[in-house]
Amino acid sequence: MRSIHVALAMAVAAVWGINFVAIKLGLRDFPPILFSCLRFALAALPLLVLGVRGGPPVPWRYVLGIGLALGVVKFSLLFVGIDIGMPAGLASLVLQSQAFFTALFAALVLGDRPGLRQIAGMAVAFSGVALIASGMPAGNSLLGLLLVLAAAAAWGVSNIMMKQARAPDLLRLMLWVSLVPPLPLLGLSLVLEGPERILHALGSLSLTGVASLVYISAGATLFGFAAWGFLLRHYPASLVAPFSLLVPIFGMSSSALVLGESFTAMKLAGSALVFCGLALAVLKLPAPRAARV
Repeated sequence: MRSIHVALAMAVAAVWGINFVAIKLGLRDFPPILFSCLRFALAALPLLVLGVRGGPPVPWRYVLGIGLALGVVKFSLLFVGIDIGMPAGLASLVLQSQAFFTALFAALVLGDRPGLRQIAGMAVAFSGVALIASGMPAGNSLLGLLLVLAAAAAWGVSNIMMKQARAPDLLRLMLWVSLVPPLPLLGLSLVLEGPERILHALGSLSLTGVASLVYISAGATLFGFAAWGFLLRHYPASLVAPFSLLVPIFGMSSSALVLGESFTAMKLAGSALVFCGLALAVLKLPAPRAARV
């Protein structure tokens, strides 16, 4: 892998990790479902400006399915979970359990059976999640953790649809997918958050809120998926995927620096187990070399 592409992969991981801090900051200005709605509305703007010539790169059933699973379900659950008390740094780590949900759903839907190493990684990682949960007080914080886990499951569902769609251009797919969530999310926001709260948020925007919205739309969505798609087109997925392990490292460190989030010994131990489980499942071990005679 060329050094410039290694740097690009690390930059994507950093952008995606810091994204959780941006979400936490943006939620100070926006109710969570409205924030998710605006994220996708802004991400879809380039497609509306450039036009829709040629249509989506995959059949519409995949665009709609991914848009609902990823845009409506996953991000609503994630934003609400963080809003009610799930720390941003821990959310960046727990959300990576999507890798295990993807493996489980692939086994059920596609017949792709996970190997012993992947199963062991799942067991280690989810024992870490259980340890983190045992150290969180009952109430909103624990509910936030469960919502982030549910968001990871929804991400797993969208990953299966992406795999089935086999899009030749990940950025173009994400632009079309971004057209799907805004209207359903706006309807959910009107029902669950109310017009008064929406108008108050839009009428009292701060620079931090606007910057957070631009960051998660342009940075995490457009740049992140464009760069990740570029890397996947030029290198095997087994070489690119391990860089996603850097996302929670950037997420947890940036949340500690910017938001002052602290980690108890139990949270650190649970986080270590989740990370080790991810590494065990994702990293490809080198094949043993044959002994020379």
